Amino acid sequence: MADSNEMTINLVVLGRTQTGKSAAGNSLLGSSDFVSHQSPSSVTTCCSLGRSCRISGIIRRNGCELALRVRVLDTPSYPHSGLSKEQVRDTVSSALAHHFGEEGLHLALLVLRADLPLCPDESDHAVQFIQELLGPTWKDFTAVLLTHADKTEEAGFSEEAYLHSASSTLLSLLSSVQHKYIFLDNQKSIIKEERAIVLRKLLNFIRQNNYQVLLLKHSKE
Repeated sequence: MADSNEMTINLVVLGRTQTGKSAAGNSLLGSSDFVSHQSPSSVTTCCSLGRSCRISGIIRRNGCELALRVRVLDTPSYPHSGLSKEQVRDTVSSALAHHFGEEGLHLALLVLRADLPLCPDESDHAVQFIQELLGPTWKDFTAVLLTHADKTEEAGFSEEAYLHSASSTLLSLLSSVQHKYIFLDNQKSIIKEERAIVLRKLLNFIRQNNYQVLLLKHSKE
């Protein structure tokens, strides 16, 4: 915390190419800090940190309202069209240590598309990658963002119906992170009210983890 009337949460977004990872980061920040567009190749090639303005009306602790600041680290996708797994891992690991090394990381957000099925290999690769980045307590510090939720709504699925029909691979992943997941409509999330709902859900995950942070040090091998 910067002062007694303010709380800062540190987040990193991780995921495959074209899942809406950078767009999700922009939605959380309420800005357009990160480059995000459709492309036949991976758009993000390096890590960048975005910071929100002070946000009021989101969180109260001990009966007092706190101003909230959000910091989001955008990362290259994995798998990446132009970088090896080792290059992506080392780039993200260094950036995490550089930006959050002292204050710690509150949550890693694994970004998946709600409108595409999650295959076992994709899930296994994502989990292995996060484990290598965050270590053995990764489950306590990971949540899933299901983007493109508007497309599942258009197909007639409520959140409950979607999960009832979801693959065992996705359900197993959500169970492993203690059911910390959020459906995200990137279009709606730029609206102040929708963004507030998403931020409150993230804060609830952080509260459930007793406001713990994951301290990350960059290890040179």
